[in-house]
Amino acid sequence: MRELIKRVLQCESEKPSVTIAGWVRTRRDSKTFSFLEINDGSCLANLQVVADAGIEGYQQVDRMLTGASVEITGKLLPSLGQGQKWELHAQRVRLIGEVPADYPLQKKGHTLEFLRSISHLRPRTNLHGAVFRMRSRMAYAIHQFFQDRDFTYVHTPILTASDCEGAGEMFRVTTLPPDKAAQDAEDFFGKRAYLTVSGQLEGETFASALSNIYTFGPTFRAENSNTSRHAAEFWMIEPEVAFCDLQGDMDLAEALVKHLVLHALEKSEGDLEVFEKFVDKTLRERLEFVAERPFERVTYTEAVELLLKSGKTFQYPVAYGLNLQSEHERWLTEEYFKKPTTVFNYPKEIKPFYMRLNDDDKTVTAMDVLVPGIGEIIGGSQREERLDVLLENMKRHDLNPEDYGWYVDLRRYGSVPHAGFGLGFERMLMFATGMGNIRDVIPFARTPGSCDF
Repeated sequence: MRELIKRVLQCESEKPSVTIAGWVRTRRDSKTFSFLEINDGSCLANLQVVADAGIEGYQQVDRMLTGASVEITGKLLPSLGQGQKWELHAQRVRLIGEVPADYPLQKKGHTLEFLRSISHLRPRTNLHGAVFRMRSRMAYAIHQFFQDRDFTYVHTPILTASDCEGAGEMFRVTTLPPDKAAQDAEDFFGKRAYLTVSGQLEGETFASALSNIYTFGPTFRAENSNTSRHAAEFWMIEPEVAFCDLQGDMDLAEALVKHLVLHALEKSEGDLEVFEKFVDKTLRERLEFVAERPFERVTYTEAVELLLKSGKTFQYPVAYGLNLQSEHERWLTEEYFKKPTTVFNYPKEIKPFYMRLNDDDKTVTAMDVLVPGIGEIIGGSQREERLDVLLENMKRHDLNPEDYGWYVDLRRYGSVPHAGFGLGFERMLMFATGMGNIRDVIPFARTPGSCDF
């Protein structure tokens, strides 16, 4: 039975015979034996294999170049070398898949830009192997967080006729040829359909029946932005909680961030060291910064006043009624409060129609969770549960209530206060790994002008 290298490395005693399979990372030869470093992707560490001349299959060793796939059977013995507890003394080696000498991933440094051009091969590198193992662990941690709190996991549609954010930055999905694209009634659904920018609105329908729900799936935005923080396809976690106000929403969001940060610190299985060594030497310090400190809470109005009084020159202007930029958010967390920070109660003019209007008639119950190094990592709000106020909000945003009839019905039939938020999965991964570009934490990035694979 094939065993993963990760399990072999965790053995507590010698094994009489073990069969492993993986890919060659390096090979060193002498006259009478060869050292092979084998990795199967299950963990960062390689397993050292000692292959003596004369064993079965040894004639194939000189073809076992970096990247070749192999299967090796041998005895697991304590290693005499430094850096590993065990090594495998081969009894039989078999070459499964050869690679040519021009294999792109030779044992040398490669730029992230180059690796993006070979996204089908970059998971084989130490760095990206660590990134995508972290991605898997963080996805598990998200489900664990909500399942432990009795949330119901809901799959919201990828195809939708609703624009949740009202910004119009949506990918249209159509079966019509270009010369008939305007004839909506003849389209597949009899109306215009798009790739979703959020599962929030549909999530609210389930929160109105099941109380506590969350979604975790792909979302899409046709924003022509080539920055390091934007992608056309990304994943979102969006909980929605019935009988919940803004305070409860902030409590849940802050608890989720802490849970994920602690998971990254405690369950990284060596991958965190890769990020510290090759990406960001201060990564662990930033993660511990969030894990150990309570969140500060400040209103948007107070935050703007602090920024204006800071005496600091920012690239983007600071003024009431403007969105806070990453540099503003990082100043609040890193320099002023010196702790993760939640900003709440934003001007209604800069927020979507579904956010609950405060009694001052000027602000809405919106909140953003800020962390050092990133800025905003979560955005959310208490939703507007009052039918008359919701209709007025839609009018102010030039939305046709008939297009959102089902959403309006939620306020007509047994409406309750409810709240939720969105956590960009890739943005969380950037924070947990220190990677500076969203393209490096998603398996196959979709950005303007790029949709390979």
